[in-house]
Amino acid sequence: MRFSLKQLAVFHAIAETGGVSKAANQLAMTQSAASMSLSQLERSLGRPLFERHGKRMVLSHWGHWLRPKAKKLLDDARQIELGLYDQHLVSGEITLAASQTAAEHLVPTLISRIDSDFPEVRVDLEVKNTEKVINGILDYHYDLGIIEGRCDDSRIAQKVWREDHLVIVAGKHHPYAQYQQISPIQLSQAKWVLREPGAGTRRIFNTAIHHLAPELDVWREYEHVPVLRNLVIQGYYLSCLPYLDVAKDLAEGRLVALNVPEMDMTRTLSFIWRKDSADNPIRECIFNEAKSLISKHIHQ
Repeated sequence: MRFSLKQLAVFHAIAETGGVSKAANQLAMTQSAASMSLSQLERSLGRPLFERHGKRMVLSHWGHWLRPKAKKLLDDARQIELGLYDQHLVSGEITLAASQTAAEHLVPTLISRIDSDFPEVRVDLEVKNTEKVINGILDYHYDLGIIEGRCDDSRIAQKVWREDHLVIVAGKHHPYAQYQQISPIQLSQAKWVLREPGAGTRRIFNTAIHHLAPELDVWREYEHVPVLRNLVIQGYYLSCLPYLDVAKDLAEGRLVALNVPEMDMTRTLSFIWRKDSADNPIRECIFNEAKSLISKHIHQ
Protein backbone atom coordinates (compact mmCIF):
# COMPACT_ATOMS: atom_id res chain seq x y z
CA MET A 1 0.00 0.00 0.00
CA ARG A 2 1.42 3.39 -1.01
CA PHE A 3 -0.06 5.42 1.86
CA SER A 4 -0.46 5.05 5.62
CA LEU A 5 -3.17 5.69 8.18
CA LYS A 6 -0.93 8.39 9.66
CA GLN A 7 -0.89 10.24 6.34
CA LEU A 8 -4.68 9.97 6.09
CA ALA A 9 -4.99 11.27 9.66
CA VAL A 10 -2.88 14.30 8.75
CA PHE A 11 -4.96 14.89 5.61
CA HIS A 12 -8.22 14.65 7.59
CA ALA A 13 -6.96 16.98 10.33
CA ILE A 14 -5.90 19.62 7.79
CA ALA A 15 -9.28 19.34 6.05
CA GLU A 16 -10.99 19.79 9.42
CA THR A 17 -8.89 22.70 10.73
CA GLY A 18 -7.98 24.47 7.48
CA GLY A 19 -4.26 24.65 8.20
CA VAL A 20 -1.16 22.52 8.69
CA SER A 21 -0.17 24.17 11.99
CA LYS A 22 -3.58 23.58 13.61
CA ALA A 23 -3.64 20.02 12.31
CA ALA A 24 -0.18 19.36 13.73
CA ASN A 25 -1.28 20.66 17.15
CA GLN A 26 -4.39 18.48 17.01
CA LEU A 27 -2.29 15.40 16.26
CA ALA A 28 0.53 16.29 18.70
CA MET A 29 3.20 16.35 16.00
CA THR A 30 5.50 18.99 14.56
CA GLN A 31 4.38 21.19 11.68
CA SER A 32 7.22 19.96 9.49
CA ALA A 33 6.24 16.33 10.10
CA ALA A 34 2.62 17.11 9.20
CA SER A 35 3.69 18.91 6.01
CA MET A 36 5.92 15.98 5.05
CA SER A 37 3.10 13.46 5.61
CA LEU A 38 0.75 15.45 3.40
CA SER A 39 3.38 15.82 0.67
CA GLN A 40 4.07 12.09 0.74
CA LEU A 41 0.34 11.32 0.49
CA GLU A 42 -0.16 13.71 -2.44
CA ARG A 43 2.89 12.23 -4.23
CA SER A 44 1.73 8.66 -3.71
CA LEU A 45 -1.77 9.44 -5.01
CA GLY A 46 -0.49 11.65 -7.81
CA ARG A 47 -3.08 14.34 -7.11
CA PRO A 48 -3.11 17.69 -5.26
CA LEU A 49 -5.48 17.35 -2.30
CA PHE A 50 -5.49 21.02 -1.30
CA GLU A 51 -5.28 24.44 -2.90
CA ARG A 52 -2.90 26.68 -0.95
CA HIS A 53 -4.17 30.19 -0.12
CA GLY A 54 -1.37 31.54 2.06
CA LYS A 55 -1.55 29.57 5.30
CA ARG A 56 -5.11 28.49 4.56
CA MET A 57 -5.67 25.09 2.96
CA VAL A 58 -8.80 24.53 0.85
CA LEU A 59 -9.77 21.07 -0.37
CA SER A 60 -9.30 20.47 -4.08
CA HIS A 61 -11.71 18.37 -6.16
CA TRP A 62 -9.63 15.29 -5.33
CA GLY A 63 -9.51 16.26 -1.66
CA HIS A 64 -13.32 16.39 -1.52
CA TRP A 65 -13.44 12.95 -3.13
CA LEU A 66 -10.95 11.49 -0.65
CA ARG A 67 -12.28 13.04 2.57
CA PRO A 68 -15.25 10.72 3.32
CA LYS A 69 -13.22 7.65 2.33
CA ALA A 70 -10.33 8.69 4.59
CA LYS A 71 -12.69 9.36 7.49
CA LYS A 72 -14.30 5.93 7.07
CA LEU A 73 -10.89 4.22 7.15
CA LEU A 74 -9.82 6.21 10.23
CA ASP A 75 -13.10 5.48 12.04
CA ASP A 76 -12.78 1.76 11.32
CA ALA A 77 -9.16 1.77 12.50
CA ARG A 78 -10.16 3.56 15.71
CA GLN A 79 -12.89 1.00 16.43
CA ILE A 80 -10.41 -1.86 15.91
CA GLU A 81 -7.84 -0.22 18.17
CA LEU A 82 -10.28 0.64 20.97
CA GLY A 83 -12.08 -2.69 20.77
CA LEU A 84 -8.87 -4.68 21.14
CA TYR A 85 -7.37 -2.43 23.76
CA ASP A 86 -10.39 -2.18 26.05
CA GLN A 87 -11.76 -5.66 25.34
CA HIS A 88 -15.16 -4.03 24.70
CA LEU A 89 -17.16 -4.48 21.52
CA VAL A 90 -18.48 -0.93 21.79
CA SER A 91 -16.12 1.80 22.91
CA GLY A 92 -14.83 5.18 21.82
CA GLU A 93 -16.44 8.58 21.36
CA ILE A 94 -18.98 10.20 19.09
CA THR A 95 -19.73 13.88 18.51
CA LEU A 96 -23.46 14.61 18.70
CA ALA A 97 -25.07 17.92 17.75
CA ALA A 98 -28.69 18.41 18.81
CA SER A 99 -31.29 21.09 18.32
CA GLN A 100 -32.34 22.97 21.43
CA THR A 101 -35.59 21.16 22.28
CA ALA A 102 -34.08 17.70 21.96
CA ALA A 103 -30.95 18.75 23.86
CA GLU A 104 -32.92 20.12 26.78
CA HIS A 105 -35.67 17.53 27.15
CA LEU A 106 -34.54 14.25 25.60
CA VAL A 107 -30.77 14.01 25.17
CA PRO A 108 -29.82 14.08 28.90
CA THR A 109 -31.84 10.92 29.55
CA LEU A 110 -30.42 9.32 26.41
CA ILE A 111 -26.81 10.06 27.44
CA SER A 112 -27.51 8.82 30.97
CA ARG A 113 -28.73 5.50 29.56
CA ILE A 114 -25.66 5.20 27.32
CA ASP A 115 -23.34 5.99 30.24
CA SER A 116 -25.01 3.21 32.22
CA ASP A 117 -25.16 0.54 29.49
CA PHE A 118 -21.96 1.41 27.59
CA PRO A 119 -19.47 2.89 30.07
CA GLU A 120 -16.65 2.93 27.50
CA VAL A 121 -18.61 5.21 25.15
CA ARG A 122 -18.23 8.99 25.37
CA VAL A 123 -20.82 11.30 23.82
CA ASP A 124 -19.58 14.85 23.14
CA LEU A 125 -22.64 17.11 22.84
CA GLU A 126 -23.08 20.47 21.14
CA VAL A 127 -26.37 22.40 21.02
CA LYS A 128 -27.13 24.15 17.72
CA ASN A 129 -30.17 25.10 15.67
CA THR A 130 -31.28 22.68 12.96
CA GLU A 131 -29.54 24.50 10.12
CA LYS A 132 -26.21 24.51 11.96
CA VAL A 133 -26.57 20.83 12.87
CA ILE A 134 -27.09 19.94 9.20
CA ASN A 135 -24.17 22.10 8.07
CA GLY A 136 -21.95 20.62 10.78
CA ILE A 137 -22.78 17.08 9.65
CA LEU A 138 -22.03 18.00 6.04
CA ASP A 139 -18.73 19.65 7.08
CA TYR A 140 -17.68 16.58 9.15
CA HIS A 141 -17.74 18.54 12.44
CA TYR A 142 -20.28 16.12 13.94
CA ASP A 143 -20.72 12.36 13.61
CA LEU A 144 -24.43 12.42 14.41
CA GLY A 145 -27.14 15.06 14.66
CA ILE A 146 -30.66 15.46 16.01
CA ILE A 147 -32.83 17.92 14.10
CA GLU A 148 -36.40 19.20 14.03
CA GLY A 149 -38.34 18.38 10.88
CA ARG A 150 -36.82 16.97 7.71
CA CYS A 151 -33.56 17.35 5.85
CA ASP A 152 -33.81 16.89 2.08
CA ASP A 153 -30.07 16.99 1.30
CA SER A 154 -29.21 13.83 -0.67
CA ARG A 155 -25.92 13.45 1.23
CA ILE A 156 -27.73 13.04 4.55
CA ALA A 157 -29.29 9.88 5.99
CA GLN A 158 -32.21 10.41 8.36
CA LYS A 159 -33.93 8.27 10.98
CA VAL A 160 -37.08 9.50 12.75
CA TRP A 161 -36.85 9.29 16.54
CA ARG A 162 -40.20 10.62 17.75
CA GLU A 163 -43.01 13.03 16.96
CA ASP A 164 -43.53 16.41 18.57
CA HIS A 165 -45.72 19.42 17.79
CA LEU A 166 -45.53 23.17 17.98
CA VAL A 167 -48.06 25.38 19.74
CA ILE A 168 -48.88 29.07 19.47
CA VAL A 169 -48.78 30.50 22.99
CA ALA A 170 -49.85 33.68 24.74
CA GLY A 171 -49.45 34.89 28.31
CA LYS A 172 -52.44 34.45 30.60
CA HIS A 173 -53.14 38.23 30.52
CA HIS A 174 -53.03 38.52 26.73
CA PRO A 175 -56.47 39.37 25.23
CA TYR A 176 -56.31 36.31 22.96
CA ALA A 177 -55.95 34.03 25.99
CA GLN A 178 -59.69 34.34 26.61
CA TYR A 179 -60.74 33.29 23.09
CA GLN A 180 -61.82 29.76 22.27
CA GLN A 181 -60.53 30.11 18.73
CA ILE A 182 -58.13 32.46 16.95
CA SER A 183 -58.45 33.48 13.28
CA PRO A 184 -55.59 34.09 10.81
CA ILE A 185 -56.52 37.80 10.76
CA GLN A 186 -56.02 38.00 14.52
CA LEU A 187 -52.61 36.33 14.15
CA SER A 188 -51.54 38.99 11.64
CA GLN A 189 -52.59 41.75 14.06
CA ALA A 190 -50.55 40.42 17.01
CA LYS A 191 -46.98 41.18 18.08
CA TRP A 192 -44.67 38.19 17.77
CA VAL A 193 -41.39 37.02 19.28
CA LEU A 194 -39.93 34.05 17.40
CA ARG A 195 -36.94 31.75 17.01
CA GLU A 196 -34.20 32.95 14.69
CA PRO A 197 -34.12 32.09 10.95
CA GLY A 198 -32.40 28.72 10.56
CA ALA A 199 -34.13 27.17 13.57
CA GLY A 200 -36.26 24.11 12.76
CA THR A 201 -39.09 25.54 14.86
CA ARG A 202 -39.09 28.74 12.80
CA ARG A 203 -39.03 26.90 9.49
CA ILE A 204 -42.01 24.72 10.41
CA PHE A 205 -43.95 27.72 11.75
CA ASN A 206 -43.22 29.79 8.61
CA THR A 207 -44.46 26.96 6.38
CA ALA A 208 -47.67 26.50 8.40
CA ILE A 209 -48.61 30.17 8.63
CA HIS A 210 -47.42 31.53 5.29
CA HIS A 211 -50.67 30.97 3.37
CA LEU A 212 -52.81 32.14 6.30
CA ALA A 213 -51.01 35.28 7.48
CA PRO A 214 -48.02 35.97 5.20
CA GLU A 215 -47.08 39.24 6.93
CA LEU A 216 -46.53 39.08 10.69
CA ASP A 217 -45.46 41.82 13.07
CA VAL A 218 -42.25 40.19 14.36
CA TRP A 219 -40.74 42.32 17.12
CA ARG A 220 -37.89 40.09 18.25
CA GLU A 221 -36.02 36.99 17.11
CA TYR A 222 -33.96 35.05 19.64
CA GLU A 223 -32.05 31.79 19.67
CA HIS A 224 -32.87 30.79 23.25
CA VAL A 225 -36.31 29.39 24.03
CA PRO A 226 -36.33 30.52 27.71
CA VAL A 227 -35.99 34.14 26.56
CA LEU A 228 -38.97 33.81 24.23
CA ARG A 229 -41.03 31.94 26.79
CA ASN A 230 -40.48 34.58 29.46
CA LEU A 231 -41.19 37.43 27.05
CA VAL A 232 -44.57 35.88 26.30
CA ILE A 233 -45.30 35.23 29.98
CA GLN A 234 -44.45 38.80 31.01
CA GLY A 235 -45.60 40.78 27.95
CA TYR A 236 -48.26 40.98 25.29
CA TYR A 237 -46.61 38.89 22.60
CA LEU A 238 -47.39 35.63 20.84
CA SER A 239 -44.83 32.97 20.02
CA CYS A 240 -44.69 29.54 18.43
CA LEU A 241 -42.72 27.03 20.49
CA PRO A 242 -42.34 23.26 20.85
CA TYR A 243 -44.85 21.70 23.21
CA LEU A 244 -42.04 20.04 25.15
CA ASP A 245 -40.61 23.49 25.94
CA VAL A 246 -43.87 24.98 27.27
CA ALA A 247 -45.72 21.98 28.75
CA LYS A 248 -44.96 22.97 32.35
CA ASP A 249 -45.98 26.60 31.80
CA LEU A 250 -49.23 25.47 30.17
CA ALA A 251 -50.01 23.07 33.01
CA GLU A 252 -49.34 25.76 35.64
CA GLY A 253 -51.31 28.47 33.81
CA ARG A 254 -48.50 30.88 32.97
CA LEU A 255 -49.07 30.30 29.26
CA VAL A 256 -52.15 29.52 27.19
CA ALA A 257 -52.11 27.46 23.97
CA LEU A 258 -54.17 29.22 21.31
CA ASN A 259 -56.54 27.21 19.14
CA VAL A 260 -55.92 27.94 15.46
CA PRO A 261 -57.82 25.18 13.59
CA GLU A 262 -56.21 25.95 10.23
CA MET A 263 -52.69 25.22 11.50
CA ASP A 264 -51.20 21.74 11.93
CA MET A 265 -47.64 21.91 13.22
CA THR A 266 -46.88 18.28 13.94
CA ARG A 267 -43.19 17.60 13.40
CA THR A 268 -40.57 14.93 13.89
CA LEU A 269 -37.31 14.86 15.79
CA SER A 270 -34.82 12.85 13.74
CA PHE A 271 -31.25 11.58 13.80
CA ILE A 272 -29.11 12.53 10.80
CA TRP A 273 -25.64 11.49 9.61
CA ARG A 274 -23.65 11.49 6.38
CA LYS A 275 -24.57 8.63 4.06
CA ASP A 276 -20.92 8.13 3.15
CA SER A 277 -19.75 7.77 6.77
CA ALA A 278 -18.43 4.48 8.09
CA ASP A 279 -20.65 1.97 9.87
CA ASN A 280 -20.48 2.99 13.50
CA PRO A 281 -21.43 0.66 16.36
CA ILE A 282 -21.76 3.65 18.73
CA ARG A 283 -24.34 5.20 16.41
CA GLU A 284 -26.30 1.95 16.41
CA CYS A 285 -26.16 1.84 20.22
CA ILE A 286 -27.58 5.37 20.37
CA PHE A 287 -30.40 4.39 17.99
CA ASN A 288 -31.28 1.35 20.10
CA GLU A 289 -31.25 3.30 23.37
CA ALA A 290 -33.33 6.09 21.80
CA LYS A 291 -35.87 3.56 20.52
CA SER A 292 -36.15 1.92 23.94
CA LEU A 293 -36.75 5.30 25.58
CA ILE A 294 -39.68 6.00 23.26
CA SER A 295 -41.11 2.51 23.82
CA LYS A 296 -40.87 3.01 27.57
CA HIS A 297 -42.59 6.41 27.29
CA ILE A 298 -45.46 4.95 25.21
CA HIS A 299 -46.12 2.14 27.69
CA GLN A 300 -45.97 4.29 30.84
